[in-house]
Amino acid sequence: MARRTVRGLAPLLLAAVALTGCSSGSGDSVRTDTKPGGAPSKTEATAAAAAAAAKGGTVGGSGSVCKLPVVLDTAQHWTAEAVVAGEPGSDFAELGIQGPVTLACEIDAKPAGHIGFLRVWRGDDKGSTARQALEGFVKADTNPSKITYTQTTVGKLSVTEARYTIHDDLLDESRPNRAFAVATPDGPVVVHLGGLDAAEHKGMLPAFELAKRSVRLG
Repeated sequence: MARRTVRGLAPLLLAAVALTGCSSGSGDSVRTDTKPGGAPSKTEATAAAAAAAAKGGTVGGSGSVCKLPVVLDTAQHWTAEAVVAGEPGSDFAELGIQGPVTLACEIDAKPAGHIGFLRVWRGDDKGSTARQALEGFVKADTNPSKITYTQTTVGKLSVTEARYTIHDDLLDESRPNRAFAVATPDGPVVVHLGGLDAAEHKGMLPAFELAKRSVRLG
């Protein structure tokens, strides 16, 4: 059943924390996956972490609670719920919009023992590229910094990924964020992972990687 949401308003005030913060030194860069001295690259480390995520189901397909132009796998015990972002013109409506996309689905990590969500956002611009949609999404976040973009291919889809940081004034700490985007005939889709703090974010990364490597057109 669809429900109303305030972008990040969730149990334990996760959204209120996620929507605050400031940072400096914003900028894009190109990530290098190879480290000197034979140390594992970020790509290798991510792949190892992703292997721990067991598939629990899918969202976006026929009969799914979330109607999306893509289908992706969800981690075991994570639960999905469709989102109604708010009535147009209401105080809450804009909180369900970030840049060029609107919140459509929340995949909740609490049943799996984490505090956070994978959030799926949809855009209406059918001519938008994945990179354009993702750049607009990231820049509309709360003063993002240390932004990097990478490009991969999953099946026949081109996937653009962003890594960036938000500094949280309430907790006085920096929180990592990850998001990926794909372009579809019905408009772009952005999948975002935040988290209550850096530790929760790290614990949920396998679910993010599972979603990214399984994404396909619906």
